[in-house]
Amino acid sequence: MWIGAWTAAWIVGLVVWGLILYAVVRYRRRSEEQVPSQNRYNLPIEVLYTVVPFIIIAVMFFYTVQKQDAVLADARPQHTVLVVGQKWAWSFSYLDEPSLGGETDVYETGSIDEPSTLWLPVDEIVRFELRSPDVIHSFWVPEFLFKLDVIPGRANSFTLTPTREGTFRGHCAEFCGVSHSRMYFTLKVVSRQAFEAHLAQLEDKGQVGALTGDLDPVAVQTTGPGAGEATPPGAQQ
Repeated sequence: MWIGAWTAAWIVGLVVWGLILYAVVRYRRRSEEQVPSQNRYNLPIEVLYTVVPFIIIAVMFFYTVQKQDAVLADARPQHTVLVVGQKWAWSFSYLDEPSLGGETDVYETGSIDEPSTLWLPVDEIVRFELRSPDVIHSFWVPEFLFKLDVIPGRANSFTLTPTREGTFRGHCAEFCGVSHSRMYFTLKVVSRQAFEAHLAQLEDKGQVGALTGDLDPVAVQTTGPGAGEATPPGAQQ
């Protein structure tokens, strides 16, 4: 899609530059007496440069929707992570996790001063469900080569497969307020064994349940006393 868009842009640019140079040379003023003919308008040309852009836009729109549908196709996930973005921190709930018997949800969260960490197993399909209780945020890990807005009242989601172990940094890519620049998190892509051990630790610490962060509840207190402490599922701050 990227290569196709740039190819189309270069073709349009070359045509336009060619027409400009042709007009400059062909219709230049050759002497003080010989003035090129002056036209107020040219209906066929005006129709052409009105219709052609619409054709280009229609073609690009078709391929954009086609590629977007392919990228957002909902593969059969092995894990589901509920991502809650709020002013100005992230929380992550691992839903119906098979390693915990498939019936237990565990979560982890953070604050502005102590950003949260998202753990993912390598080479396994993960579905991200994005929620926001306040304003629009954007879930972005540069290494994913993909980001998606977290919109209040709207359930956005996507799936992907991390293919490389390591520690990466995630950001909010949508200006969301005064502390937007500090709204980041850490991503750890680890082995299946390390991932399961981490979820077991969350369960042992009592971080059980899902921080929904839907329309009314605020998932995490991110400022003031007790920042980083989770609100019990379904409760409000």
